[in-house]
Amino acid sequence: MADKSTDAVVDLMKQPEHIRNIGVAAHIDHGKTTFSDNLLAGAGMISEELAGKQLALDFHDDEQSRGITIDSANVSMVHTWEDKDYLINLIDTPGHIDFGGDVTRAMRAVDGAIVLCCAVEGIMPQTETVLRQALKELVKPVLFINKVDRLIKEVKLTPEAMQNKFIKIIDDVNRLISEIAPKGYKEKWQLSVQDGSVAFGSAFHNWALSFPYMKKKNLTFKDVIDAYENDTFKEFAKKAPIHEVVLNMCIEHHPNPKEAQAYRIPKIWHGDPDSEIGKSLVSCDPNGDLAFVAVKIVIDKHAGEVAAGRLFSGTLKHGDEVYMNMAKKKIRLQQVSIYKGAKRVPVEEATAGNIIGLVGLKGIFSGETISKEDMEPFEAIKHIFEPVITKSIDATTPADLPKLIEILKQVAKEDPTIKIEINEETGENLMSGMGELHLEVIENRIVSEKGLTVKTSNPIVVYRETITDKSRQFEGKSPNKHNKLYFVVEPLPDNIFAAIKAGDLPEMRLRKKDSAIFQQLQELGMETKESKKVAEIYGGNMLIDNTRGIVHIGEIMGMVMDGFEDVMKGGSLAREPCTKVLVRLMDCKLHEDTIHRGPAQMYPAIREGVREAMGDAHPVIFEPLQIMQIEGPAEYMGEISKLIQNKRGQLLNMEQEGAMLTVKAVLPVAELFGWSSDLRSGTSGRGSSFVIDQKFDKLPESLQQKVISKIKERKGLN
Repeated sequence: MADKSTDAVVDLMKQPEHIRNIGVAAHIDHGKTTFSDNLLAGAGMISEELAGKQLALDFHDDEQSRGITIDSANVSMVHTWEDKDYLINLIDTPGHIDFGGDVTRAMRAVDGAIVLCCAVEGIMPQTETVLRQALKELVKPVLFINKVDRLIKEVKLTPEAMQNKFIKIIDDVNRLISEIAPKGYKEKWQLSVQDGSVAFGSAFHNWALSFPYMKKKNLTFKDVIDAYENDTFKEFAKKAPIHEVVLNMCIEHHPNPKEAQAYRIPKIWHGDPDSEIGKSLVSCDPNGDLAFVAVKIVIDKHAGEVAAGRLFSGTLKHGDEVYMNMAKKKIRLQQVSIYKGAKRVPVEEATAGNIIGLVGLKGIFSGETISKEDMEPFEAIKHIFEPVITKSIDATTPADLPKLIEILKQVAKEDPTIKIEINEETGENLMSGMGELHLEVIENRIVSEKGLTVKTSNPIVVYRETITDKSRQFEGKSPNKHNKLYFVVEPLPDNIFAAIKAGDLPEMRLRKKDSAIFQQLQELGMETKESKKVAEIYGGNMLIDNTRGIVHIGEIMGMVMDGFEDVMKGGSLAREPCTKVLVRLMDCKLHEDTIHRGPAQMYPAIREGVREAMGDAHPVIFEPLQIMQIEGPAEYMGEISKLIQNKRGQLLNMEQEGAMLTVKAVLPVAELFGWSSDLRSGTSGRGSSFVIDQKFDKLPESLQQKVISKIKERKGLN
């Protein structure tokens, strides 16, 4: 891309009405990266011959060799529509379930999503997941039905049958929107061929059509079929180039940053809307207070930590001093840049409404809010799935241990869905991820990109602890015997837990001014008085302060929350993370003197009190389960059923369409190691499976004690 194009991008960055921030999201192998290639070729950033083959946004070696997108990639390009130039900030996202965290984070930065769907396969499990991730962040979808060439050449459908296929896909997407979208958007965001919010085409052969474009250029579907019959589809691609059709659709149907922030900010930021920063966020004001959210951290060996994210308000220049709200520190910005795939181009300044990269923010994490002064941070970016598989990782030579610790900290920054636990007491380093592939990719990157040879254990499953009953009141005593705290625990009500998991209730420490959250709790059936006593929501658990008239309660409440978080990270049975636990602080007796109720006294008292109460509330272990969709030829029905049974699985549904079979089943993650090869050998290589959803459920009674003993043995607990 020539320098003049960078100048064009810089000019357009100051015109929010001419900016569109969009993400490309779809099921794995539905053609996102090939599609993005064509958009880059249309903007003159790569050659047209290589479009669809270069995979310009898969710039890691392992992405090219595996043929899948692992990291989201950003690019800024210029598109002309109706004689006006527009700036398109595009993020290409992964499709594999194990890398879904990148999709969630990308959705915080964009306002519109192009949902890609394969014309042959239709709506697949991951299509539904990415749509759910987009709608949760109030990102407006449009639909592109890809691989239409396969319907013509392979499936050989008649024009009528093709039309029916398209209608079914559009109806399925609209049904999902009406099920998933928040109130007020279910009808408003329905897609239709007539208004041009749906396009179809072939990313591989570089053409696309939408209803408005067909009218304007006087093209019909018959022209497409003729082009394939006469082998002139390359000429047809010049009449209806994919980038033109799709980007026209985005400019027309996706909101600009000003329009989008007016309705998105109240959903993703819980500060005071009438404050100065609140007003400038909602209006996307370039002259307002600064607010930037980091959505992806990349460690560059030359520049250090590079934070990509969305500038929601204000203007950033290199050399500015900025404040990191979660790290609670001021730091000077070294560089502001825009993205062109693998390349970053430094610019003088960036204004509100743009997706940019910042260099120099040492210690930054994904989800961090950057401002000039202390402000209410943006809502934490909540991932749909949680890490369920863990490996211990070690350097092959002891001398490399400090380097390994440093690399693991970098990994946790680059991919926040990977949980890293560095245990300095036992010397064990644990790495938890979404699945076997996720951990395998990270492990390979540590070796190939970070240059460190490591050894890892066999993968183990991450369990959860919860309680099934209400406990009696238990006392936690400080080591100096001067402070006593009294706790009761009980299971968190199902509807409140469901609202936390769905992201409707943010996980955070609450203050008196968080009235919208108290209101939400009341709508979920909590009494008004009780709702205002909720102190914190953390990891699917809740802390309520039921004390009355305690003089020094304000001084110790921060420590009570710290202790509560600590126990929720490791429960009473086997120090596994807790879920669905409601902890009540009923009363406390505190020493008058501050020096006698410091952290060293309070933390042990809180931990002891909460853990003992949990031990009395019939604690149990929950195991992770994955809801899978398994596909294969109908003749292997018996083999697939037997495989599900052998894996302690439960069959949910079985449908046969022609010679193909689609099975839905719930399977424990503990039994899924080596699942792909078992499925392949059971179906002569013709079966495939996808994860639809993930949940935690009670481990069978017969296995509870065995699993607890195994975890304790592994962790070296008494």
